[in-house]
Amino acid sequence: MSTSIVKVLGTQASPFANRVLIALNIKCVDYEFIHEDMSNKSELLLKSNPVHKKIPVLIHGDNTICESLVIVQYIDETWTNGPSILPSNPLDRAIARFWVAYIDDKWLPLMSDLGKAQGEEAKLEVQEKLQEALVPLEEAFIKCSKGKSFFGGDNIGYIDITLGCILGWTKAIKIMLGIEIFVVTKTPELVNWGDRFLEDKFVKGAMLEPEKLVEILELHLAKREANNAN
Repeated sequence: MSTSIVKVLGTQASPFANRVLIALNIKCVDYEFIHEDMSNKSELLLKSNPVHKKIPVLIHGDNTICESLVIVQYIDETWTNGPSILPSNPLDRAIARFWVAYIDDKWLPLMSDLGKAQGEEAKLEVQEKLQEALVPLEEAFIKCSKGKSFFGGDNIGYIDITLGCILGWTKAIKIMLGIEIFVVTKTPELVNWGDRFLEDKFVKGAMLEPEKLVEILELHLAKREANNAN
């Protein structure tokens, strides 16, 4: 089954789709990436994910798997030839899942709040919350990495993929708004970790450059303004 054809439905600007691509790269799995236009969802996407109708979707042979973190775990358990993404030790695996839940449930919603914030003062308030919410992750990195390069040790792991997928967008936000989220004064280990993550061979090519993300965001905002004007 692990040799069946693999397809990924998504957009390369999506950090959630990036998670899937990085996981497949770690396992050296060949895949076909099918770009989705989320303003005009394909029949394949609607058929593959009829419940949420969202990306990413992994199609593996006759099976479809939805939700980015579920897909990453599926990839780790299906292709055992490459480096493990989740820790093999049950306690370490539980700790990784805890911090992944923290990122998705507590930290990422603040990124959405930043996009919705109106006015300089409101944006700065959310920026402060984002930075403060990274402090526990700084401490988690020190404990989980045990002095090595990544949360997963020598190799990119589950927490790395979950948090690292948003790094391109944090850099794009800095370009557009001048707002810095990962700062040396508060989370120096995470700043250095982020640089290593983006330079990793499994990440390069899976994520768009920040400048390209800025172009995509500016185009999206221009379309929204035009629609609001009509």
